[in-house]
Amino acid sequence: MEHVIALDVGGTGMKAALVGADGTLLHRARRATARDRGPDAAVAGILDFAADLRAHGAEHLGEPASAAGLAVPGIVDETRGVAVYSANLGWRDLPLRALLAQRLGGIPVALGHDVRTGGLAEGRIGAGRGADRFLFVPLGTGIAGAIGIDGRVEAGAHGFAGEIGHIVVRPGGVPCPCGQRGCLERYASAAAVGEAWAAACGAPDADAARCAEAVESGDVRARKVWREAVDALADGLVTALTLLDPRTLIIGGGLAEAGETLFTPLREAVRQRVTFQKLPSLVPAALGDTAGCLGAGLLARDLLTAPATPATDSATDPSAASSPYPSEVTT
Repeated sequence: MEHVIALDVGGTGMKAALVGADGTLLHRARRATARDRGPDAAVAGILDFAADLRAHGAEHLGEPASAAGLAVPGIVDETRGVAVYSANLGWRDLPLRALLAQRLGGIPVALGHDVRTGGLAEGRIGAGRGADRFLFVPLGTGIAGAIGIDGRVEAGAHGFAGEIGHIVVRPGGVPCPCGQRGCLERYASAAAVGEAWAAACGAPDADAARCAEAVESGDVRARKVWREAVDALADGLVTALTLLDPRTLIIGGGLAEAGETLFTPLREAVRQRVTFQKLPSLVPAALGDTAGCLGAGLLARDLLTAPATPATDSATDPSAASSPYPSEVTT
């Protein structure tokens, strides 16, 4: 049975699937990323996992995978197939596409940024299905974005497109690891809400989910924390929709799990801020934590249907990976 390998690498764990030609998930698996043993061990774990998936397909589906898609965090040069930088996994200028292609016997391999890959899945088969323009914004440890245009996701000239978490919404505010002050993700990410709620309630282990529960129960302190986060998020989103004019705005990540506790005040806050702009549909993500893996499968499938193009040096030679990117970019 024809299929592709889909692999989504996170800071602590990896999600994978073998995906059939019609999008059916034929096999699923998870493993730890092993980042605690260093970047070399993490890379070896990724390659081993992919090789095991290939072997599983050959044994149980009658043939090995035809292509593979890999989604990773950090700064990614998708054209050259290079994982440029990852603070969590510790790599720089890693020719991951070439390494994986070699390990998998030379099949076509696509390398994508985790958020953009998840956005691709949400746009094609999830909450943005049918929208010609969408913006996918997951609210997790940080905040990023995926700009969807006619069935694809825009990476930008240098791979930085969609970094909405680093829009300054509170000038001179809380320092951000990126070097600025007052970035959106320092106020409206799940991590930021958790930190603010922990300080407000005096419980060091408090998190965003507990803050949402306290909001629902009427806690005044929690409502203040939540309101500040929603206001900051609305400020950032209105900046983004002013620039991009999406038809659909998809909110995902851990904070979106609060449901209408988030979406009801957020829709109103965005509505109050727009003037001439057209309000997009503001909807929750549909695919949850499977979006990255499903998107990786779509990247792999695209390789089998797109016209062939000459490979760049970095796609065929693991040693050819120089980078024009800043050496200290945190995502």
